[in-house]
Amino acid sequence: MRLATFNVENMFERAKALNLGSWTEGKTVLEDFNRLNTLIQESVYTEEIKAELLDIMKRHKGLIKDGNSEFLRLRDVRGKFLYRPKNGPVEIGAGGRNDWIGWFDLEREPVKETATENTARIIGMLNADILCVVEAEDRIGLKRFNDAVIQKVGANSFGSVMLIDGNDDRGIDVGIMVRSEFEIALMKSHVDDKDTKGTIFSRDCAEYEVKTAQGNKLLLLINHFKSKGYGRSDESAAKRLRQATRVRQIYDERIAEGYKYIAIAGDLNEMPDESPMDPLLRKGSDLTDIMTHPKFIGDGRPGTHGNGTKSAKLDYILMSPKLSEKVTNGGLERRGVWGGKNGTLFPHIPTIEMEMDAASDHAALWAEIDV
Repeated sequence: MRLATFNVENMFERAKALNLGSWTEGKTVLEDFNRLNTLIQESVYTEEIKAELLDIMKRHKGLIKDGNSEFLRLRDVRGKFLYRPKNGPVEIGAGGRNDWIGWFDLEREPVKETATENTARIIGMLNADILCVVEAEDRIGLKRFNDAVIQKVGANSFGSVMLIDGNDDRGIDVGIMVRSEFEIALMKSHVDDKDTKGTIFSRDCAEYEVKTAQGNKLLLLINHFKSKGYGRSDESAAKRLRQATRVRQIYDERIAEGYKYIAIAGDLNEMPDESPMDPLLRKGSDLTDIMTHPKFIGDGRPGTHGNGTKSAKLDYILMSPKLSEKVTNGGLERRGVWGGKNGTLFPHIPTIEMEMDAASDHAALWAEIDV
């Protein structure tokens, strides 16, 4: 069987702030979005909080006047968040969280149709029996993609599709697609896992027990760790360390329960030699990354994101010892990525004619495993 992981970066719709040319361009928008939704949770809106809310909203033209800007939208459901006097500037009318019902949303836009079809083409080329999907909008969208788009490009659709909504309100969840010979036997979410600092997972650590065609049990822990794209780098790294620590705890618990074949797969947003990866790659860990496995055949580039540099090794298939022993082959599929400023850094499929046509900024990882 072939196990793969692929960060598809949404299939039909994506927040506009995530569709800009680089993370740097969207960073301020995402930080403002996060700060606005944090401030409005306060039970009392002090003068300092009201001033900060207005200052942030003023940075986004139209958000105060019309309730929406290019990248952000105010959802004012019940009660009034803003007060508009006949004379003078707009004020925060609500005195605290209990005075109104509403929130701030990210404005969304359709993903280019060609890019969506190219994502399907790459998935077809992967020919995986079990595909771990990162950054899918929701199960309905993933199922629609499986039923319509994959078949449209001449690839074989999957027998089962599953996605559990996670903690990220931008619509970037983790899911799974399996062939009809395989069965999703059990699933478990960890969206509510907490430690002393609060909620652990930015999206989820979704557990799926899959019964293989040979009748074996394969346990998958599918993850998408805290992004490096925005927020303070030290705080983001600390979050990823908490996430890696919890994933390792879950892994150890499942090993103790008798599972032999376990894979931790997805976009972990961290380089192997950085400290947030210690719980998974060091500190007594027995996990093996497919990219360090002797049966893995790479393309000379150590990274999985963007141009494939060493600092862009973000995607993983980490395997338990018994699963690692069953690996017969491994590789990555990079032809869905643009590659360099002009798309000439490495080969891509011919239907990618410009950067916006790319299936993803991530290469897909795969492993052939005899289970």
